[in-house]
Amino acid sequence: MRCIGFLINPVAGMGGAVGLKGTDGNVEEARRRGAVPLANNRAHITLSLLAVEPGIRFITCSGQMGEEALIQAGVKDYRVVYHYMGESRADDTRQAAVAFKNGGAELVLFCGGDGTARDVFDSTGRELPILGIPAGVKMYSAVFAIDPATAAELISGYDVSSFRDSEIMDVDEEAYRAGELKTRLYGIARTPVRAGKVQLSKQVFEEADEERAKGEIARFIHEIMIPDVLYILGAGTTTEAIARETGVKKTLLGIDVIKNGETVASDINEQTLWDLLLQGVEAKILISPIGAQGFILGRGNQQISPRVVRKVGPGNIIVVATPHKLRETPLLYVDSGDSSIDAAFGDTILVVSGYRMAQRKRLYQHPRGQKS
Repeated sequence: MRCIGFLINPVAGMGGAVGLKGTDGNVEEARRRGAVPLANNRAHITLSLLAVEPGIRFITCSGQMGEEALIQAGVKDYRVVYHYMGESRADDTRQAAVAFKNGGAELVLFCGGDGTARDVFDSTGRELPILGIPAGVKMYSAVFAIDPATAAELISGYDVSSFRDSEIMDVDEEAYRAGELKTRLYGIARTPVRAGKVQLSKQVFEEADEERAKGEIARFIHEIMIPDVLYILGAGTTTEAIARETGVKKTLLGIDVIKNGETVASDINEQTLWDLLLQGVEAKILISPIGAQGFILGRGNQQISPRVVRKVGPGNIIVVATPHKLRETPLLYVDSGDSSIDAAFGDTILVVSGYRMAQRKRLYQHPRGQKS
C-alpha cells in the first residue's frame, strides 16, 4: 500500500488570467480583479484518475487544502493529518508537509505553483520525493508533471528507480511583474519521472545566434501581417522582437495586442482581451514556447484562456521559436485547462523558426485518452 501526502494551495494560479503574473502576496488584488480559484479543478483531474487505482492511501489536510478535493473525486482511503484555520498560508503548506513526513508518506503530491513547491521543499528537503500538479502562473521549476492527467500516471507507476534530481526555481515575483525575469536555484528535490512526463526547468537563451534568429523570425512575421487584424502577442523575447520589428514596445512578460503597427492594449488581463475579441475583429495569436519546457499554452500566459483560443481559433495561432530553442525542445505541450481546446491542436504543430522557415514539431499526447 502506497501512502501519498496530498495538499492543494487553494489560491494558486489566481493571478494569471487577471494579469498579475503571479499570486504570491496578491490574493486580495486577484480577487478584486475578478479572479476565481483554479487549483481544485486541476487537482480533481488527477485525483479522479487515482481514485480507481488500487493500493493507494492518502494523508491530507482539512478543507480546501485537500480533504474536499479527495471527497469530490471519490477517493475513499484517506486520513486528515493536518488541520488549519481560516485562509491557508505558506506556513500551513510547510507544516502540512512535516505532518506528511511524520505520518509515513513516501511521496508528497501537491497542487500549486513555484511558491508551493518551495514551501513543500522547505519541509521535505531531499528526504521525501515530491511531485507537482501544475496550477500556478509560471511554474519554472522541474518538479511539475506536464499536466494533471500525467501527474496521475506518474503516481500510479513510479518506483524508487524512477526518481531524478529536479530543480526548484525561485522567481522574484516583484521583478517579474515589472517585466524582468530573475530566477535562482532554490533547491534540488527528488521527483518521479518518465521521459517527457515531467517538465524541465525553464531555460533562457541569450546567445548572439539566438538574437539573429529572433530578428529573422520578426522580419518574416512582420512581412506577413495582415492589415486590420488584431495580433495578440504572448510573453517572451521572441514576441518582443516581433513587436520591435513592427515599431512598437512589447511588455516582455505580459500579453499585448497590436494592430496596423500600433499598440491597442498593453499587459492586459483575460477579460480585457475577451472584450476586444467581442468587437468582432479578426484576430491571430503569436506565442513562443517557454524555454526548454516547450509549453505553448498553460504556463505564463493564462490570459490566453480557453475561451480566447476558441474565439480566435487554433488555426489562427502562430507559434514562433528559434532553431536553438527547438533543438532543446523535443516535444511541445498544450495545457490550456480545456480538453476540447487541447485536442483541437492535433498531433503536430508548425513553428516559424526563421525568415520563411518553419519546422513541424510533435505535440505531447496526453495519457489515458484524457487531457487537462
